[in-house]
Parts: sequence; C-alpha cells; structure tokens
Amino acid sequence: MTTSRPIRARIFRAALLHNYRLARRLAPTAKAWAVIKANAYGHGQWRAVETLREEADGFAVLECENAVALREAGIIQPILLLEGIFSARDARAVAEFGLTTVVHCLEQLALLLDSVTPGAPLAICLKLNTGMNRLGLGAADLRQAREILARIPNVELTLMTHFAEADGERGVAEQLARFSEMASDWQGPVSLANSAAILRHPQTHGDWVRPGIMLYGSSPFADQSAEELGLQPVMALESEIIGIQQLVPGDRVGYGGTFVAERPMRIGVVACGYADGYPRHAPSGTPIAVMGKMTQTVGRVSMDMLACDLTDIPEAGLGAPVTLWGNGRAGCVPADIVAAAAGTIAYELFCALAPRVPVAVDDE
Repeated sequence: MTTSRPIRARIFRAALLHNYRLARRLAPTAKAWAVIKANAYGHGQWRAVETLREEADGFAVLECENAVALREAGIIQPILLLEGIFSARDARAVAEFGLTTVVHCLEQLALLLDSVTPGAPLAICLKLNTGMNRLGLGAADLRQAREILARIPNVELTLMTHFAEADGERGVAEQLARFSEMASDWQGPVSLANSAAILRHPQTHGDWVRPGIMLYGSSPFADQSAEELGLQPVMALESEIIGIQQLVPGDRVGYGGTFVAERPMRIGVVACGYADGYPRHAPSGTPIAVMGKMTQTVGRVSMDMLACDLTDIPEAGLGAPVTLWGNGRAGCVPADIVAAAAGTIAYELFCALAPRVPVAVDDE
C-alpha cells in the first residue's frame, strides 16, 4: 500500500532473525517455535515466515487456516496450533497437513479422535493447567487423556504448560513444581518456556521453547529493557512534522485543552493518531524523537494527529522526521517506554498497528 501521508512502519528482518537466534542461544538444547500468532504480533505473518523459514525449528499460530496456508506455501517445519482445534474440519486438517495441535480438554481430544481416520499419524501437545487457570487439563483429566492416547498408534505426544508470572517476582517455581507433580512419570518431550522464561528461567527450557514478544524486540520485563537483554526492535513507526504552532504561556493544546503552556513553546503536529494505532491514552510527556533528539508529546492524541514539544529543537520544521517508537530514522524510542507511559504493553502497540499505515521492509 502507498499513500502520500508521511506515516510509515518499517520492519527490520535482520533484527527479527537476531532475536530468534538469541532465543536459540539462550536455550541451546531446545528447539524453538517462532510464535507468529496475531499476524506476527502486528509485524506481518508472511514477513516473519519469509525471514525465519530457513532457520526456524517450527512456527506457532492460532488459526488452522493459517497453518494450512503455511503448509501450502511450502513450509515444511512443524506448525503448532496454540489453542488447538475448533471444529471437525480443523481436526481433519491436522491429520491431512501434518500439523501439531494443542489439546487442552477432554472434549477437544474427543473431537480430534472422532474426526480423523483411525491410525492416522497425529502430533499432539497436551496442555496442563498448572495454575494460570486459562486453558489446560487438570491432573485427573491428564491421566485420562494419556490413557486414551496410549491405546492409539502413531501419536507423537508432548506435554506443555504456560507460565502466568515468568516475568514477575513469583516466577515459575510454583507452576513448575505442579507440572513436575502432574507429569512425574513422563519421560517424553515437554514445552514450557515463553519469552520471559527463556530469558530468566533456564530450568524451564525443556525440549521446545516458545519465543513470542522477544522475537519482535520488546522486553517481557518491567525491570529490564530490551536493549539490556540483547534484543533488537523489529518495528519502527515513523512520521513527519506537518504543522507548527507558537504558544505563549496559558495557551492550550488539543481536545479538551488538557495541556497548558507554562512558558513560550514551539509545538509540532505529527501525522499520527489513534486511527494509526498510536495509543489514545498516551499522556503528555510520552517520549518521542524528532530529528534524532528526544522530546515528548503534549496534549491528547487525536484520531489522525498528535502534538510534540519542539521548543528545544529549533531546526525541526515542516517535514522533519519523527520516530513514534522503535529504532527509526529520527532516533530510537523503545516501544516498551511508550507502552508504559500509555499504561499498556508493547504487545498491544504492535498488534494495534492500523491497516492504513503502509509497511516497508528493511532487509538490513
């Protein structure tokens, strides 16, 4: 898509590859599912696949139709359905296209087995509920599922769980202990670690890790930056200054006049708003870069525009480059910092990138 409006997102393939390789180095004895759900966290599923297809051990998605499309595009690696199947059609596709599916309840297991040809090869990840209480089998249902699958030939079985607080103070100890208790006699492969666990809890690495947000260059931790973790930002959201206003003390900016100038100020208007995916609730003071210099937003974010302080950047005029987040041509603004200022997380920023924003791919 092309547009005369100056806003752009740039995707850096080399950064994505760097981050995947970092996950592999941190978990050297494990294979790594590249998690590309939610359109690769807003970065573009097919861009991510083309970047990683030569190195990824496997890909993880949500929708069965996406998995089938990957197979039809020639992807030969394992493809994991993170929420499993939703219909008999999905179940048949699992067998036909050699997909790996999560099974998180007995009903889902029955749907799968009732829908495929008896004896057809199946790759299943039995998901255990170890305390997150979202999806997963309890201890009794796990025993029953394993008993059922033990009677069926050609089943490749992995046990998995998902950590709720791998990024927090409580960590993984409680859930890991519960997993060990539930799977005390299990000698087969396991998949436990999300991005936070890959980075901070090596005892969870197991046989398959599942890097998600770290692939896209953001930190899963509130107390440690992506740069400190060795991650590189994959997306930069860039725009330009399209208007300039001179303020005197007492002048207000934007809808509701929530920002009031306390001194003479020079304000720049940026072609970016919440309809582009910038968080509407980002307050005055949210970091932004103009011509390589850090400054801050002022006033409310509107649908198509936001304002920033140019008082100390006198050289910035119409057309001056702006970086909203990422490592852009106007400087580096970590998405995690923008997200924190807006009371959200970088995951949401990336996923909220609007379809109207053109995307350019940078191969460097």
